[in-house]
Amino acid sequence: MAGTSVAEQRWLQAAREFARRAFPDGEGPSGTEPPLLDVVLRRLRDVGGGDLPLGYSFISISDLLHQQRMPCCSHLTWSTNEFKDWAQQGQGALPMQDALPRAYLILVAYLTDGRQENKEKLVDGCLYVKDNTGIIPCELLHLELEWLGALFLFPSWSYIPQTDKSAAGYVEILVDPVPVNLLKEVPDTIPVSFPASAKPLLTSRIPCKRRSKLTVAGELARRGPLLCIRHKSFFFLFLKCLISAVWVPVLVQKPNQLAWHHSLQLGQRYTITGLSISSLKKSGQRIFVTGVSSCLLPYCAEQVGEQPLDNACQGESTQSSSLETAEQLSDSLELGVEEKRTGSTRDSKIISYVGTVTKILNVQAGLFLLDDKVCLCLAYQQLLSSARGLRPGACVELIDVHLLQKPLVSFPFVVLGACLSSTIVLKSFSRLSIPYQARASSGNLYLQLLFRYNLDMSLYLWLVSLLEGFEERFSCFFGRRRLLHSSKHQNPGAAEKFLVPLLQAAVPDREEARDIYDEILAKAHQCPLQKYLTMTPPCQVPSLSVICRVAVQKSWEAFSPSQLLSPLEAQHMGTQELNRRLAWSYCTLSAGSFQPRLILQGVLRVSSRSSSLQLQDKSSMLPCVISHKDGSPFAHTSLIGSLLQVESYQLVVERFFQTDFPSWEHLENLDHVREKKYSVYVQFYFEDVQVLHAPEGQIQKGLRSGSSSSLRRKHGSSLTSELETSEAKMLKLEDPKPDTHTAENCQGCQSSTGRTNCVSRLFLVTQKEGLMLRNYQLPRKEDGKGPELQCSFQATVLWLGKPRLWSCPREIGNLPELDEMDCDGEEGMTQEKALLLFMGKSLRWFPFLHLDGLYCFIVPCCSDLEVFHKLCCPPMPEKSLSRSSCPLCLPVQDTWHLQHEMWISCLPECQLAARSVLTGVEQRISSIPEVLSNGFTGSLVSFSGEIVERTLCASPKNEKPSVTAGLQKQKGILLASDHIVKLSVSVAPGSPAVVDIYIAPTYLQHLWGLLPGAKILFQNLERKVSRFHNVYCTYIASSCVSIIGLPTSYLPFSSSSAGETSPPSLVFLSNLQSHLQHLSQARILCHVSYVLTLSLQWVCSLCSSIFKEGRCTRHSPPCPSHLGVRQASARVLVEDGTGEALVLCRNQHVAAMLGLSLLDWEALQNCVQSRGSVSIQHEETTGMGCVEEPEDFIACYIRSLCRSPLICRPILLDFSLDRKPSKILQPTPLQLRNFRCGEVEFVSQVGPRLSLLCLNVEEVEQDALNYLNSERIRRTSSYC
Repeated sequence: MAGTSVAEQRWLQAAREFARRAFPDGEGPSGTEPPLLDVVLRRLRDVGGGDLPLGYSFISISDLLHQQRMPCCSHLTWSTNEFKDWAQQGQGALPMQDALPRAYLILVAYLTDGRQENKEKLVDGCLYVKDNTGIIPCELLHLELEWLGALFLFPSWSYIPQTDKSAAGYVEILVDPVPVNLLKEVPDTIPVSFPASAKPLLTSRIPCKRRSKLTVAGELARRGPLLCIRHKSFFFLFLKCLISAVWVPVLVQKPNQLAWHHSLQLGQRYTITGLSISSLKKSGQRIFVTGVSSCLLPYCAEQVGEQPLDNACQGESTQSSSLETAEQLSDSLELGVEEKRTGSTRDSKIISYVGTVTKILNVQAGLFLLDDKVCLCLAYQQLLSSARGLRPGACVELIDVHLLQKPLVSFPFVVLGACLSSTIVLKSFSRLSIPYQARASSGNLYLQLLFRYNLDMSLYLWLVSLLEGFEERFSCFFGRRRLLHSSKHQNPGAAEKFLVPLLQAAVPDREEARDIYDEILAKAHQCPLQKYLTMTPPCQVPSLSVICRVAVQKSWEAFSPSQLLSPLEAQHMGTQELNRRLAWSYCTLSAGSFQPRLILQGVLRVSSRSSSLQLQDKSSMLPCVISHKDGSPFAHTSLIGSLLQVESYQLVVERFFQTDFPSWEHLENLDHVREKKYSVYVQFYFEDVQVLHAPEGQIQKGLRSGSSSSLRRKHGSSLTSELETSEAKMLKLEDPKPDTHTAENCQGCQSSTGRTNCVSRLFLVTQKEGLMLRNYQLPRKEDGKGPELQCSFQATVLWLGKPRLWSCPREIGNLPELDEMDCDGEEGMTQEKALLLFMGKSLRWFPFLHLDGLYCFIVPCCSDLEVFHKLCCPPMPEKSLSRSSCPLCLPVQDTWHLQHEMWISCLPECQLAARSVLTGVEQRISSIPEVLSNGFTGSLVSFSGEIVERTLCASPKNEKPSVTAGLQKQKGILLASDHIVKLSVSVAPGSPAVVDIYIAPTYLQHLWGLLPGAKILFQNLERKVSRFHNVYCTYIASSCVSIIGLPTSYLPFSSSSAGETSPPSLVFLSNLQSHLQHLSQARILCHVSYVLTLSLQWVCSLCSSIFKEGRCTRHSPPCPSHLGVRQASARVLVEDGTGEALVLCRNQHVAAMLGLSLLDWEALQNCVQSRGSVSIQHEETTGMGCVEEPEDFIACYIRSLCRSPLICRPILLDFSLDRKPSKILQPTPLQLRNFRCGEVEFVSQVGPRLSLLCLNVEEVEQDALNYLNSERIRRTSSYC
């Protein structure tokens, strides 16, 4: 070594240190020079042409695993140009991917099948390279069995780490390794039997000796996949006779023989020694089975001699017990045979294919994309190698795979499915720098559901698409492992809860178990991939962002102004009214509105910014309204952070449009829609919710099916469901964007004894106010000027008992405060009122806080029982307090937790005393008839009712500007400030008692679900009486609403009632005076006496001035409008024998009252257009006209028409009370009136005339008139 350079000496010193660490048993007796290293160096010189590779360094297995984080390759003998050519060829299929970087490393290790490393580890047929520092899996394209256990120098290899950095990668052996020592030699002569002569042994009934062994030689016709059943691995191979087509099956099941699977090559000839004959218990089919001493040898004609079978085939019968492992395979995979379906069922075609992997579609599902056009499915094979080697860029040969064209409508690729009779051969490794994605064999939900329900390819691809979307959307919330957790018997994971009902509906029956022996061994091939049906998925579960986008699209497609507005009404509307009626509408969609039906999934959270419940996934969020079918509000705080699934729901799209339709004739032209804004939310019943996953498993079993209002915590099982979740996770589920400020801890909340202490206090909600921007004078941020308004709400509560200290959240029991109340009565109960102020992150409790609910505040990490009192402050300066009864104000801290306990009405019988005490302090809920009565004196009212109509009106001109009028541009307010929403609310559809509620647009951003048909609890509305003595309510800052019932029908229109109602009840005019306050609308059978006034006119669509001869008549300033709107009104006197009434008719009702046909009415309106307006007025005494000009023939025609006896006829009139009667005709006091019937004149006392508003006019046929008259006669006595 005297002639070696310094660099070579350093290299040799590093080689010695590597050899001592990697192969300590290879040192010589003196310990100065390891002989094994000399052999390795000699092999390096042989490979390198006599020189040592000084530019390379040795690497141990341990260093390779822990230091090499990126894919790399090492080529010991290649030049730079050779490597570049190799890399460029590898990028041909995927030019956008980078080639493997070159590393100058020398790998020397033993090649083994892993049997000696860990005796407890299952031998699965995989190969490994190892040294003294570690062991790593490897993949080879060619293996000689004598290589196992030998030390090799690997000239060309690649290291491929996993995408999961915490898991080990593997080594790809690119060329045959160079043995360091000499290998074993093959024996000289072996007596064999050929398949043609051995086949009769498997078909005949001739018994064979128990311990007789056979040696069979033949050509490898087929090699089955490696299978592992019940912790035992095996595979089948098939040898074909060299001169005929006869073949025999061989089962290889010994651990030391599983490596044969890597060395076997189709078409090659082999000799297998030590075979015995066994039969399957179930079918009785005979097969050859290897023994412990069996060997696999290459066939050589000079080294074999044919063995006569007469000496071997005699003696005892065959054994079936030796095949226990194979028999367990059939017992464990009890897979249902694919049900034959009617329709276009097709047979798959068996082909062979060679292609390049271009993309890993889903490694866990066994889906790979070949040549960017063909999907390879390996799910029906176990793939024990965890898909090592199947990286993008690798070339594979597929033999006897099934070709399925379009098995799923939504799947874009042709599918090649590999069954248990298919063979997958890796032809070349990938040359691209792409990490390895390992496929999990245990706990793989894809494969478990595939085998459990024996899915065909169509159903399996649908399952994969569902599971992929499910994992993508929710793994960021719960983690992939927890989300895809699977269990065979109990406690299934979220994904399994979601998928199992769908699969059970798709595969309802399993007629018989899948016989994998028949699939592998039968001459006539049978497998689940033989037949398939092009499947249309029965349902879809898209992301929330897709749902919102599709809902908006469907809403726009369904938008039809001509359907939102009745043409009979729209043709009489001016431009402002027409566009205002179209400014706000809605569209509801159900699961059946989508094809296929749509299932809704999301994590329930509550936003502290919008204070609304939301369903959230990775893509987006969707506000939601949740109610109970029994009418109780939703208050389950324990559901926050739970993954919910809903199949019955109403998806609501609120449409806020800015339009400029000139008139009703242009409604079909949607180009007049200038601006479109949408608000999408979903509403559903809690009883229709399925909880797929709950935090910490705290949701009771009764949530899916049971008593929502009486749901109750038992012995502390749910009180701390969210307490045990970290604060960071809690914030993540509540708000995607964390607030920049942090809440100050309360005094004394830090305990020296530990951080698990918490303080709780029970309270009853007696009053709740709505969300509103309030002036709490909180400082603005640095860039602000002065104080800013804070979104907040208040609630008045009654403290029950004293605060309690708990050493551990799990120790919190039931409700001891109520138990004390039950024992001591009202005197022994501490009752104190407080005003809770919710701001900032505490706004998240707004959707859960409701009247008459018992709640508990929990202060985590606190041991100070005075925490609630220390944070209290007066609601105003003490000098301004006039009463000592004013409750103290308690700002609710961001870190406090709210837990709903129960409702007062649900207290058990053992706590009746507590219920009697608490019932007296709850807020009074009035009825709508009480609110409408004249004797009602309260200014703030609370009542419940059903919305029968929702209308967008113009704000009153004399209305004072709201405090928040300057905040119209605030995010969330989508309606203009000059609009106001009117809700008509009744006790039930068709009820005569209807109250109108007016809501300013500033409040609407916090109100969801105000749809016709919804049942609402209104709280703290301001009751007002108009100058016409009409009672109505307004929504103010202290008001609040709760959705207690969802609409029963899915209405696509905005201003229609909740559904089809029955015709109004038939009444008498004399009976209306006592029902004026409660009457909504009714019907009378009456007689038209005469027409008092009639006005026909054309007005400008913009300014409402008279429109004459195609132009507006306004001159100062001139109006540019060229569109006119026709309007008509009439006052008609009617009587029904019990009284008289003045009926105001408008527009199309005037034509019905006059008895004109549609054509006559159109002709009359066109004649009026040239004049602008025509009016007549009859005096009641003389019947003479006094307005129309005598020479106007249109006026003469109208006068003659109004005096015609044809108008004086019986009609059915639907009406409502005219709350704003004309000042021209006022009701007269009680007086005597003369009536004439033919020649007879009557004198009768008549009450004041009522003013009615015509809603509909119907002609009465003679039969109907006779029937109605008989009904009138029958009911007359009750009105006399």
